Amino acid sequence: MKTIKEITEALKSASTYEPWMKELEYDERAGVKKAFLQFKKRLENQEKMLEQFRQKQAFDASFLPFEDAYLAGIDEAGRGPLAGPVVTCAVILPKDCPELVGVNDSKQLSKKKRAEFAELIKKHALDYSIHFQSAEIIDEMNILEATKQSMKMCVESLKIRPDFCIVDAVTVPIDIPQKNIIKGDAKSLAIGAASILAKHERDLYMEKLHKEYPQYGFDQHAGYGTKQHLEAIEQFGPTIHHRKSFEPIKTMLEKKVMI
Repeated sequence: MKTIKEITEALKSASTYEPWMKELEYDERAGVKKAFLQFKKRLENQEKMLEQFRQKQAFDASFLPFEDAYLAGIDEAGRGPLAGPVVTCAVILPKDCPELVGVNDSKQLSKKKRAEFAELIKKHALDYSIHFQSAEIIDEMNILEATKQSMKMCVESLKIRPDFCIVDAVTVPIDIPQKNIIKGDAKSLAIGAASILAKHERDLYMEKLHKEYPQYGFDQHAGYGTKQHLEAIEQFGPTIHHRKSFEPIKTMLEKKVMI
């Protein structure tokens, strides 16, 4: 009879149900029961992710104007923060890419998982483009228009011209047929991939910005209006990377001018 440790290790390395596991159904040892239950839950989660992956692939395929058309998924990260750029991304994925099972809305993934998927997406994508729109441009245009223009630049920078674009909740000023989809990053594989790349690249940028301005804590809040961030702005004032048209920074600056 195998030891609990041997069985646990074998279950951890297994990716499918195997004939030898049938006897585990009758094993009364608590350690074996626990390990087998964890294994079955892992298989259930894998099957659930695979089914979600198939649904997202089918969703994307429904927008293809013809069989071998190129579909671009477009998304952004950073529309809401008080500091830093808005980052947009356009991605064209291959027709089938099982390596991307588990790709989801970037907000639903851990930072570590986003980084792992970002590398896989870059490796397997047929094409992708990332654009950073600065706080200065955001203040000049407004955040929605700055985001649209950044997405436009992303699409135009692709080496492969898409035949159709699907965008997360925004209409982009391009001459390519498109569809904006509410919560598209949770429904579409291509938009989900774009959201991961945009979020990952923006996080890396904000971590670099933290080294230049450590007093603001950009590595902790990525520019969002947390209590820590607001207190730092109050104490040190805004940097060139802060969005002066965003509240409460706008009011803070107006008060200083009045004084």
